[in-house]
Amino acid sequence: MTPTVLVTGGSGFVGRRVVRELRRQAVGLRVLRHRSPVPAADDGLQTVAADLADPRTLRGVCAGVDVLVHCAAQIGGDEAANHAVNARGTAALVAEARRAGVGRIVQLSTASVYGRGVFRDARPEELERRPGSPTSRSRALAEDAVLAEGGVVLRPHLVYGDGDRWVGPGLARLLRALPGAVDGWPARSTLIDVRDLARLLVGAALAPTVGRGAVHHAGHPEPVPVRALLAAVAEAAGLPRPEREVDERAARAALAADGLDPDRLDLLTKDHVFECGRLWAGLGLEPGAPFAAGFRRAAPWYRELLAPVRL
Repeated sequence: MTPTVLVTGGSGFVGRRVVRELRRQAVGLRVLRHRSPVPAADDGLQTVAADLADPRTLRGVCAGVDVLVHCAAQIGGDEAANHAVNARGTAALVAEARRAGVGRIVQLSTASVYGRGVFRDARPEELERRPGSPTSRSRALAEDAVLAEGGVVLRPHLVYGDGDRWVGPGLARLLRALPGAVDGWPARSTLIDVRDLARLLVGAALAPTVGRGAVHHAGHPEPVPVRALLAAVAEAAGLPRPEREVDERAARAALAADGLDPDRLDLLTKDHVFECGRLWAGLGLEPGAPFAAGFRRAAPWYRELLAPVRL
């Protein structure tokens, strides 16, 4: 029997990749649409209109659905907006899935639910969630709703690729503000190409090998040195690579003077490495290309997006 899959956030950075990956599978496909139009490449998809911030509009959206892949999220903004979409909206969506008899729920979450810290080959069951922003707090509550229903949660750290308007631009902004490298950028980080994240989400949605009520880190198993990540972003943005070194105190002061949160420096100076191999193995999937090749493929997008004249 061919399952029917409902995808939320199907017009977003990750969601549209999930939709395209599912179109290659033998499934019935439905996309929950809010305001964004369905991309032209996905014309002809069955869509349903609803707003996670208004639970009344969710009534009936899961009728006839076997699998729910929940990619939609509010990112940024105030506490009320994040809670309305991510926490209350997800809880209402999960309640609809329960009423409709949906057999499997997979949620795209984020490793930012852990808050600040140093992470080295960390597994979800070893970590405590300490979200520090309105977005991460509300997404942690969304996880609770999904897990209470026996769903599966995937937590990526940094996601890059065509369509990225967060990681690449954010790092370019930091590079422009910083007067130099900090201790040679010794840290490592877990990243994933958006295409590979879509493969993991679809794999978790369709494969019975991933247990109910499970949390997984979603990333490439090979950590990326921060200096390599920053070099790639600097080249794409047409920025000089930091030659001289500055201490962390001077770097934090430079970020504050530029209107940036000094704590964002932690992303560049502290390890953020999460264990990701078990999910790939459990799904019987091979990880995609390492970061250097993946970013090279996406370089035209970043050059266009990050060109100095555009910022």
